[in-house]
Formats: sequence, structure tokens, C-alpha cells
Amino acid sequence: MRLARRELRGRIRGLRIFLACLVLGVTAIAGIGSLAASVVAGIKADARDLLGGDAEARLVYRPVDAAEGAFLAQSGRLSVIATMRAMARTQGGDRRSLIELKAVDQAYPLYGAVTLAPAQSLGDALERRGGNFGAAVDPAILDRLGLVLGDSVKIGDATLQLRATIAREPDAAAGGLEFGPRVIVSAKALAESGLLRPGALVTYHYRLQLPRGADPVSWAERARSAFPEAGWQIRTFGEASPALQRLIDRLALFLTLVGLTALLVGGVGIGNAVGGYIAGKTATIATFKCLGAPTRLVFAVYFVEIMALALLGVAVALALGALVPLASAPLLARVLPVSVRLGVYPGPLALATLFGLLTTLVFALWPLAGIGRVPAGALFRDTVDRARRRVPLLAVAATTLLALGLAALAVGSAQDRTVALWFVAGTIGAFALFRAAGAVVTHGARRLGRPHRPALRLALANLHRPGAPTAQVMLSLGIGLTVLVAIALVEGNLSREVENRLPAEAPAFFFIDIQPDQLAGFAAIVRAIPGAHFDQVPMMRGRITRLNGVPVEDAAVAPEAQWALRSERGLTYAATLPKGSQLVAGAWWPPDYRGPPLVSFDAALARGMGVKVGDTLSVNLLGREITAVIANLRSIDWERLGINFTLVFAPGTLESAPQTHLAAVYLPQTDEEKLVRAATESFPNVSAIHVREALAAVDRLIGTIGDAVRLTASVALLAGMLVLGGAIAAGHHRRVYDAVVLKVLGATRGALTRAFLIEHGLLGALSALVACVVGTIAAYFLVTRLMKIEWVFLPVPLLWTVGLSILVTLTLGFAGTWRALGAKAAPYLRNE
Repeated sequence: MRLARRELRGRIRGLRIFLACLVLGVTAIAGIGSLAASVVAGIKADARDLLGGDAEARLVYRPVDAAEGAFLAQSGRLSVIATMRAMARTQGGDRRSLIELKAVDQAYPLYGAVTLAPAQSLGDALERRGGNFGAAVDPAILDRLGLVLGDSVKIGDATLQLRATIAREPDAAAGGLEFGPRVIVSAKALAESGLLRPGALVTYHYRLQLPRGADPVSWAERARSAFPEAGWQIRTFGEASPALQRLIDRLALFLTLVGLTALLVGGVGIGNAVGGYIAGKTATIATFKCLGAPTRLVFAVYFVEIMALALLGVAVALALGALVPLASAPLLARVLPVSVRLGVYPGPLALATLFGLLTTLVFALWPLAGIGRVPAGALFRDTVDRARRRVPLLAVAATTLLALGLAALAVGSAQDRTVALWFVAGTIGAFALFRAAGAVVTHGARRLGRPHRPALRLALANLHRPGAPTAQVMLSLGIGLTVLVAIALVEGNLSREVENRLPAEAPAFFFIDIQPDQLAGFAAIVRAIPGAHFDQVPMMRGRITRLNGVPVEDAAVAPEAQWALRSERGLTYAATLPKGSQLVAGAWWPPDYRGPPLVSFDAALARGMGVKVGDTLSVNLLGREITAVIANLRSIDWERLGINFTLVFAPGTLESAPQTHLAAVYLPQTDEEKLVRAATESFPNVSAIHVREALAAVDRLIGTIGDAVRLTASVALLAGMLVLGGAIAAGHHRRVYDAVVLKVLGATRGALTRAFLIEHGLLGALSALVACVVGTIAAYFLVTRLMKIEWVFLPVPLLWTVGLSILVTLTLGFAGTWRALGAKAAPYLRNE
């Protein structure tokens, strides 16, 4: 300890890269974990506001009956909200927009408050004045319709005055996926709009403020027991925003793995920095050994020194990581419906500490263990005749165990362990691949012989000389570039799919909530437009409640299929196999089938739920549970964007249920506005979803996600740049030595500069080429196998990747060798 402390009093310049790599990776992990913890804490603290009550019972299509209503009213203070999609139209009908309509009663909100601009109570904004009810709207609707507050809009058969914009809506996160701006009206206004027709796709939310001391979970169990056939979905405030929490968990997992990637890439820099630092201590170590210091003492001195610096770096990183929620709070306040709860979260910080220390040990133990095995005389000759470091088997075993421990920590701490396992496997494969590529480049440079041009000959020699960092630089820089290439190619293929191929095959509009008696009139409107045609099916929504008689809450369902059980699913009935479907198991029923209930199910969901042909599946529709035998399984081509459903019943089961029709209309783009205006003016209850606008929104989302992923992936690239800078810094002494010798032999600064630039240019270009190949292969498999879309090779991302890599290596290489080129020969030769 005393010797290590004395060493630390000296200069630790050679370990700055060590600290930088460690701080970068640990800060990323600590910051991401702390930010996720602060958001989750905010979700829990605002849980009642997010849900809108202590508990909620949700029904689709129908309100509660008398018995259910009495039970709810006796349970506590009750608020009833109805939500649906509708069309908002200007008074003249020249502009219109799809909206998310929310009708509230006087008790809303039970928790939190709605903030409006200009400031006023929600009741005042929605009340009837001068014969018209009011509406509070998302500011986006004003821009879409070209209106200002005080103007009026038509929704259904009702005319409403726009009296305020919504600044804050406490339960906004409970709304789920939204296709248009929010409009809040009173329950009385909705009743007069004419939108509440049989089969209309309306969802009723019954929210309760329970008496003080009442347990919401116990109440939920009583409600399910009292009305087992109600078909309502009950949530308590502990499940206020499961979708938001799942999103936060998935983002945290992904970003943590990105941070761990940066830390592992930086681990190469840690190993290089420790090796370079130890090499710079050759004289000191030789002195120790000449004075009789045993190998164990030499190892212990520098091990304690490195770990002390690691603890310092981790402490700095934890302080920076703990500040990430504070720095991110203003940005997140604009995009999240919850407030970030600032504080110190020990769990993420402890996890980041373990990752940092384990990574340090994995990459630093090897160079530390080898130095003590070299005799003192060899250490003195190390500059001109580098001795081979034979690492003890004990150190090899310890490094292997530590690496396994790091992998186990990554998997054990992840929310999704399957993803973490794939990450570990991919990391091992990437490290092995790029290390092998570095070895191939080194071997190839050696086999090329001695070119006639001195600068090229020197550059190639530097790539394969003893101690050259070629393999380490290709590994660290190549991994970051590979991620960027794969992201760019996947994003480019997705954008091309959304912008070009899908619009050519997709319908122009989906029209929802078409009543059965409106279908003939709607068909006449479409057929009146030249070149227009449409497909239509009856549509209902029901919730899957049982699999082979087992409640879905108790069934073993794979994570990838659980989304289908969280809420109601669209369903229909058909006599023939729907377009875009292909049977993969079982047989389709006869067109005139009229027997016991049969259902056709999505094959992918069936695998995830563990059901097959002949098993039973139960669906709750309007409070009635229907159990059907699975007659066949279908593979569904969702890319067509046509009409299709995961659940298709055989004829004879659903025809008498209240229902509306869904229509997919195909027509020339020039006639789209004409069709929408005619359909929505004739049938105010019908809503139109513009597919091209939806695809444009998806394309913007892809771009935003791509930007975010590139930003996080750049952390790994930055770690690679640190490794490159560290390798250059570690080889500075050797560069000075080479420059002095070559100057004595007559080399000029210009010749040496060209040689060093060629060396680093080759290193950058070769790293980029390997990254382009690996990134392209990874993107190809992601696009064709996982996303199952057509692959198109895009050369532009590859070109800027090669350019970026060469620029980075040339810049850092030139900056690191310029001082070496300026070294005077005489003083150096006298000292040596």
C-alpha cells in the first residue's frame, strides 16, 4: 500500500485514457439507470392522476347495466368518461380532421387537475352557452382546421365552440395509441352528437375514488367475483400506465446495453492504457526486481494503484450519472405525462459500480499479471527487445471468471434476459470477429514485403511491428462504426418501405363506424368516383379471456404474444379466407357453415399462447363469453395494410351482435379530399383514417428513433476514439524513438508525416471496410428475417462511414504524432 501510494503521488499522465474510458462507460450506465428510476418513481407517485382514480373498470361498446352501475356507485365517488375516434369539421365543411374525442362528467378529474389556456375551469369551458356546448382542444387541431379560439366546429351532428386549449391533462397517458388531436367535451354534448349508435367503437371508463383506507386490489377482486361475465377490464392505480412503464423499461434496457457496449469498447482502451503505463514504468519495475522485490509485490503495487484510480473514476462517473435526471428533467417534461422525481437512486448507481469495476478487472488484469514474470534484465532491454509476457494460468483463470461474472451481471440485471443473452453472444462474436480482422490485417501487412516507396514501407511496418495497436484499434473503432452502419441501413430500408412500396399497395383511407344501414349509401359514394373501389368487413371488438378454459391471467403466454391479451382485439366473421392470409394449419370451414362456434387464429399468436388447432379460445363480447374451437391457423401478411384480423369467426356466431363496418378504400390521390368530404358530410358518425398521413407519421417516427439510436450508438464510437487516442498516446515513446532514429538516418519531417498519415489512413479505411461488411450483413438479416421486408443495398451510408473513419484516424493520428516529429535527436540520444 505504501509503495502504491508513492507511485500515485507521481504523474499518472499515462492513465488519463484509462480514466476517460471508465468514466464514459460508467456515466452512461449510471445516468441511464438513474433516469429510468426517476421516471418510474414519477409514474408511481402520479399513479392515481395517470389512471384518473384509485381503480378503473373499462368496457367497450356498451355502458354498465343497472346492477353493475349500482355496484360501482356504492363503491365510492364515481366518474364516467367515454372515448372514441370521430371527425371534426369546420362549419363550411371545407377542412376536417380525425380526432380523439373524450367526453367527461362533472366529477372528472377525480385526481389531478386539467390546465387550460386561457385559464378557466373545465366545467366552464364545456358548459352550454348560447345553445352550443364548449370544447377544450389540443392546440394542433387549431392549425389543422385553420381556426382560433371562439370559432365553432362540427363533431357528428353537434356544433361546439372552441373555448380553450389543453395545457395539461393528468390522465393523458391512459389514452393509449392516438391517431389525432385530443378534444374534450361534456358527456351531454356527446349524447347530442349522434355518435353513440349501436356497434359504435366507444370505450367507457368508470373511475373510482375509494373511501379512505380501502384497498383497490381487494375491490378489483370483489368486482371480478361479483360480475364474472361483465367483460370489463379492471385496473388499479398500481397498474396506472403499464404501456408507459414497459416503454421506459425497454428503453432503459436498450440504452443500458449501449452504455455497456461503450464500457466494453472502452475496456480495450483500459487494457491498452494499463499496458502502456506499465511499459513506461519499466525502469521502476526493474529497480524493484533488482532490489529483490518478489513478483507478488510488484503485481500488488500496481494492482492497488490501478484499482484506486478505478474507484476514483467510478466515483466521478457516479456523480455525473446521478446528475443526468436533473439535466434531463426540462426536456422530459415536454414529452412525458409524468414529472421526473429527482433524487439519488442507489440501485442503478450500485449496478454501474459493479459494471465498472468488473470491466476494469477483466481488461487490466492481463497486462498487470504479465509484467512480474519478466526477469529484471529483460525489463532493462525492453525498449529495443521487448520480452514476451507469459501470463500466469491463475491470471487467465481469474480473467475468465471475471468475464463470466460480467456477462452474468448483464443478463441478471436486465428486464428482458433473452435480449441480454443475445447481447452477450453478439458482443463475444463481435470482439472475436474484429480481433481476428486485426490479426489478418497485421499478417497481411507483414506478408506484403517491402514496397519501393519508403513512406508506404514504413507505414506497413508500423501496422505489424511488435506492440502495434492495430488489432485493438480495429476492434474498438470497428464496433462503433458497425453499429452506425447497421442503424443507417435498417433505417434507410424502413423509410424506403414506408415512403415508396407501402403507399403503392396500401388503401388511401380506412373508414370506421359505418352503420349497417349506411353501407349501401357509402358504397354509392365510393363507386361514383372513377377508379375507386373498396373492401369492407363487419367489425367488433372483444377481449380474449380464456385459453383452453384457463383464464389468460393464469396461462403461460410468451412475452411476444402478451400484447394481444392486454386489451380488446378487433374481430370479425367471414365465409371465405381473407385476402393476405395463408392457412398454415387446419382447414377453412364451408361457406355455408352453421355449426358450433369456430375461429381462425393468427399462427404467430397461437405459438406464443401455446394453442393449436382443436384447442378452445374464449372471447368476451359485450358481456357475453363466446367459446370457440380453433379450426385453423393463418399466416397474415400485415405489410399489405389491407383489412385483416387476428381473430376471424365462422358464420353463424356473431351476426346478431351489434356491429359496425370497416372499409378500406383504394382511389387516386387527386380524389381523396372529394371522397372524405362526401362520406363524412353524408354520414357524420363515420371517421376516416388517412393511411398516407399515418405512414408519414411512421416515417417521421422512424427518423426520430434512428436519430436517438445513432446518438446513443455514438457513445460506443466515442469510446473507440478514446481507445485510438490512448493507443497513440501509449505508443508516443516508441514514435519519438523511431522518429529520432529515422532523422539520424536522413529522413525529413515531411517523409515521416506522410508515413504516419498513410499508416493511420490505412488503419481507418480497413476498420471502416470491415465495419461496412459486418454492419451490412447484420442489417440484411434484421431487414429480411426479423422485419421481413424487401432489402435494398444503400451505398451512401457506407461511403460516409469510410470517410468518417479515415477522418477520425487521420486527425487523432496526426495530433498524436506531431510532437514526436518535432523531437530533437541530440538530447534524446544522449539520454538513451
